[in-house]
Amino acid sequence: MDFPAEGDFISSSAEETLALGEKTGRLLKPGDIVALRGSLGAGKTVFTKGIARALEIGEEITSPTYTIISEYEGICPLYHMDAYRISGEGEFGLLGAEEMLYGQGVCVIEWAGRIGPLPGGILRVDIDIMEDGKRRIRCGREP
Repeated sequence: MDFPAEGDFISSSAEETLALGEKTGRLLKPGDIVALRGSLGAGKTVFTKGIARALEIGEEITSPTYTIISEYEGICPLYHMDAYRISGEGEFGLLGAEEMLYGQGVCVIEWAGRIGPLPGGILRVDIDIMEDGKRRIRCGREP
């Protein structure tokens, strides 16, 4: 399945990153998984806030670094996960997160590379901080 927002984008501000997240969120449907990768402060949570806006979630979206999983209600549920403190696929499974991956909502996973392989068809979003402070955001479906 092709994802219309695939490609490389340059974001000059948090507002532009938020807008790209919102554009992406309008294209997502229940069962979709978004794997976010990027260094600390790259904008993963800002991108997620845009997705939440598209899903008409009124709550403030915060990084779930310490809670690991936050659930928000909107047009469909948003499961916002942060795998930064996860030690691997086994620990991820113990949290019951796999049920959310295949549930009725959209899953956004920050630090997705820390939990091992994910199912095919996920949307991978890589956010890199450039020398001038702008963000290069690469979006694409993984087979």
